[in-house]
Amino acid sequence: MMRVIGLMSGTSVDGVDAALVELQGRDRDLQVQVLNFCTVPYPPDLRQQILEICGEKSLTLAALADLDGAIAEAFAHAAQTVQQGYPPAELIGSHGQTVFHRPPTGDCLGYSLQLGRGDWIAWRTGITTIANFRAQDIALGGQGAPLVPRVDWCLLSHPTEVRCVQNIGGIGNVTYLPPHLEDPDGKGVMGWDTGPGNMLLDLAVMELSGGECTYDADGAWARQGKIIAPLVDSWLQDPFFHQLPPKSTGREHFGVAFWQRCRADAGGLAPADILATLTEFTARSIVESYCQFLPQKPQRVLLCGGGAHNGFLRDRLRIHLGEIPVETTTAAAGIPVDAKEAIAFAILAYWHELGLSGNLPQVTGARQAVPLGQRWIGQR
Repeated sequence: MMRVIGLMSGTSVDGVDAALVELQGRDRDLQVQVLNFCTVPYPPDLRQQILEICGEKSLTLAALADLDGAIAEAFAHAAQTVQQGYPPAELIGSHGQTVFHRPPTGDCLGYSLQLGRGDWIAWRTGITTIANFRAQDIALGGQGAPLVPRVDWCLLSHPTEVRCVQNIGGIGNVTYLPPHLEDPDGKGVMGWDTGPGNMLLDLAVMELSGGECTYDADGAWARQGKIIAPLVDSWLQDPFFHQLPPKSTGREHFGVAFWQRCRADAGGLAPADILATLTEFTARSIVESYCQFLPQKPQRVLLCGGGAHNGFLRDRLRIHLGEIPVETTTAAAGIPVDAKEAIAFAILAYWHELGLSGNLPQVTGARQAVPLGQRWIGQR
């Protein structure tokens, strides 16, 4: 048994999710006990810096180094916070903060930059830290994303039920899980980024509220509006939605520039109508990707990530999925909905220590399965 901390901050840039877990077993026999979970918000000025660099604001190399260290300090603080009152962890898996992601094209390797130095985290906490998880998959020709499907296969697949695990963070991504009695080796597992999750909604709320709100709590504002279906239809013509998996995306595609396009298209619509239409855009992008790329319909959809708390978005997904049950939690498997991504990087770090692969080549497009991450030894 090993106590591991998983650290994650996604494209919503809200703060650092930290999960303290006890792990034992290897893959299909993997057992997870969640001891603690917390989210440590970024200081407002640091969050603003991150959003600006994600929005392609230029900065000097010295400023980049300072930002890298500040993010690492925030991650180290989250690791120290989540283990207060518990025996010290033996390992940290830190995803870091993505500030740039470019999928591979043609013969060119992709590139993905996560700030939050693993060496700094190991030094500040005294705990051996695994970070930079995406680089090895990219070096093998993969997208470097999504990396969670192998974890989903181990923890959330069902003996007889076809499932989709839908994460809705800033970007949405799906894992398709065939019944493991029919697919014991996980060869049929699929996964890809479905498009925007909360990203466009959050950008819209910040602008439409004059900066007073950062997200639409429970989708209450959007629920007051009217969905403009022709706008959704036009946004769904974006080439990303028709691209075959493996595929991944980020703020570079569905960030500020895309929001500005949506804002212009919306013309004089009321704010509630804009938010309702953007929520519908997220819901339909998810469901239509299932229709295009899945070998069969799921029998159940498990939601996780911040978007799982958006009641209006959940309702729209249920309407489009019809009779397919949509559950708002993966807690039946002992995985809290907000903690799942952080737990996944704790597991990827644990697998690194065991020498087990973390990626699925059929998901990322890499040439082979390999252990993921780089290791920095902590000294207490």
